[in-house]
Amino acid sequence: MDQHGRKVNPPPSGYKNHRRNMDNDTLSVNPKRFRPSHSPDRADPAPLSSSASSCRALSTRRQLYEKPFPVYKQPVEVGSFSLDSERRFFNDARQIRYFVEPPSRPDFNLRDGYKDRFVKRDDSIKEKLDHILRWILANKSKLESRVAAASSSPALGVDVVTWRGHLTKLLTTPYETREGWLLAATLFRGTLYLSEVETEASRRDTENRTERHQEMMYWGYKFEQYLCAEDMKASPDPGGVVNTNEAFCTVVQTKLADHKLLFSGEVDCRDRGPKSPAAPACYIELKTSAEICTPKQRSNFHRFKLLKWWAQSFLPGVPRIVAGFRDPDGLVVGTETIHISQISHLIKNEYNCWKPTVCMNFCCEFLSFVRTVVREDSPRVVHLFSWDPHQDVTYTVHRDSSYCFLPPWYVEGMGSPH
Repeated sequence: MDQHGRKVNPPPSGYKNHRRNMDNDTLSVNPKRFRPSHSPDRADPAPLSSSASSCRALSTRRQLYEKPFPVYKQPVEVGSFSLDSERRFFNDARQIRYFVEPPSRPDFNLRDGYKDRFVKRDDSIKEKLDHILRWILANKSKLESRVAAASSSPALGVDVVTWRGHLTKLLTTPYETREGWLLAATLFRGTLYLSEVETEASRRDTENRTERHQEMMYWGYKFEQYLCAEDMKASPDPGGVVNTNEAFCTVVQTKLADHKLLFSGEVDCRDRGPKSPAAPACYIELKTSAEICTPKQRSNFHRFKLLKWWAQSFLPGVPRIVAGFRDPDGLVVGTETIHISQISHLIKNEYNCWKPTVCMNFCCEFLSFVRTVVREDSPRVVHLFSWDPHQDVTYTVHRDSSYCFLPPWYVEGMGSPH
């Protein structure tokens, strides 16, 4: 999207082709998706009431979202920021890392360093949107210069501010069967801010993680260490410390249907080739997964793992994933490059598989639902949207509660137009 809001050409990752491929086999239906409160046992949606305030729930039934792929404009990077080894914010790219191609037969031991060279981020500290808000304040004049002169425009010129991870959860919701979520929404100066709230089930899962589970989470970070260099000409240093406080985050702006989005997400590394494209098309996601030995395992990989990988990379316009496949002992036995634009072909022949069009349409409808019910413009008011598998999305309203997440320093910092 250019400075005048016009649609620009699709990026190399194949946004246009992706939509065309996924639309060929989908049904075009137009049911009512918003419905008033009802019993969970009720199967059929009630018609939409003429009063917007009566819309109390949003269905997550997949078939309701099987319609043409919504317009999703090419994400444009409008900035980036870094978090250092102590989780301090810097309005620069000091934490960017550079991708180094793995050998054809990698000899990566993902267990190395877990006991003696691992600094783990404190998950009990809930950062909410704080880092994105710091970036917004540091770049407020740049953002405001992009805003149209119309007085009806939000102060930031965008409808929604959030983390990429929160949008990823929305995209995968129609196919999620295990984990619910809570999203807090606040309307401030015309922009909706969405911040995740930890569920009780998630808190219990974190507390009850086995040592084996915690070590396997480390394996993903260790894989990154084998493939990332600190600068353009350096080599990876797998003997160093893995510190999960450190992060480089891209900030992108895009538009999903009529929702103008500004969101940030952590990026693993960037291509260091001399002809690498501009961000975000130069970024690469690094992932690990269990070794695939049977057709059934390959099918499960397509149906479950690729869903989340696709959602996470498609949203910010990251065009490819480099996956490391490991054995049960944490030894990488091979790597594979997965292009986001080709994932629709990989899952095409899987029975009853997930559909990108369903994911994107649900996310779009959820944002519309939130904008319908969140009307009071105040950082003191939070609408808490709640979802559990096989249920509708519902919400409650809270004023001056512990759910408030826009800090005073941000509210005050946004108080003046410049």
